[in-house]
Amino acid sequence: MNELDVKLEQRSDYRDLSEKVSQIKAELAKVVVGQQHVIELLLTAILADGHALIEGPPGVAKTLIAKLLSKTIRAGFSRIQFTPDLLPSDVLGTSVFMPGSGKFEFKRGPVFSNIILIDEINRAPAKTQAALFEVMEERQVTVDGVTYKMDCPFIVLATQNPVEHEGTYSLPEAQLDRFLFKISITYPTADEEIRALNLHHNGIQAHIQEVNPVLDIATLQALRNSIVSQVHVEPRLMEYMVRITGQTRENRFIYLGASPRASIAILNGSKTLAAIRGRDFVTPEDIQTVAYPALRHRIILTPEKEMEGADADEIIRFIIQKIEVPR
Repeated sequence: MNELDVKLEQRSDYRDLSEKVSQIKAELAKVVVGQQHVIELLLTAILADGHALIEGPPGVAKTLIAKLLSKTIRAGFSRIQFTPDLLPSDVLGTSVFMPGSGKFEFKRGPVFSNIILIDEINRAPAKTQAALFEVMEERQVTVDGVTYKMDCPFIVLATQNPVEHEGTYSLPEAQLDRFLFKISITYPTADEEIRALNLHHNGIQAHIQEVNPVLDIATLQALRNSIVSQVHVEPRLMEYMVRITGQTRENRFIYLGASPRASIAILNGSKTLAAIRGRDFVTPEDIQTVAYPALRHRIILTPEKEMEGADADEIIRFIIQKIEVPR
């Protein structure tokens, strides 16, 4: 082996991870048409041990994708439909008096599972939203002064509709910041929609039943640990991440810029994305890919820019194009 071969040799082999990801995509392809970028970002969030907020208009398979993705992981699953009358105890659980023992016993709520699908998260009021703060950040629930640790893994996948406002509540900025990614789903192409119609015409429920688990909890944890410890990031690329996040605090079109937590999200997301794509090192392209889902929910545009119809992605794109890419 010559010197050049030594330099190009990877420190770690992520072919097994890439194979698992390909298997998961193949299982989802039995039901989900297109949306490969969305699926890749969701897998990135799960493998990076982060929560994901999925946003898109109604009818674009937000809930279906999250539910099927959960099915490919052999772990506990719980679905919570958020409504305006939902109480914190409906999510976390409550203490119930047991006449036989004369004591209160804590009955765990649906949040006690491995993968939590929260459907229409913006339909619950602020009090219920606040109940998620501790469990999403610290992976624990405190009720009546007693703390209950969540089992590992603990991942929240939440959906919301950005165009409907009646009966909805804006998510607090502190809660939005607890999501690693905000992933946007758009309408399918005409060809993809025709394929979706054919699936429904031939009976989609049968295809849903055919989706099989690919990962178990032990394998998921092992893959996570290898990503954290073995994916390499050059110092100049870390500087690149910080420059992108820093520009959100200086841009005149942004009222509130991203916090250092956004930089950490870009770091963890780009390392995981690199591993999914079969590499043990991060590239500028990985950083640019995850910058959008890592930043779009962490910045607030100025009222003037919002009135012009601009969105967060437009400003993020401008920032990325403005900063010199490390070589």
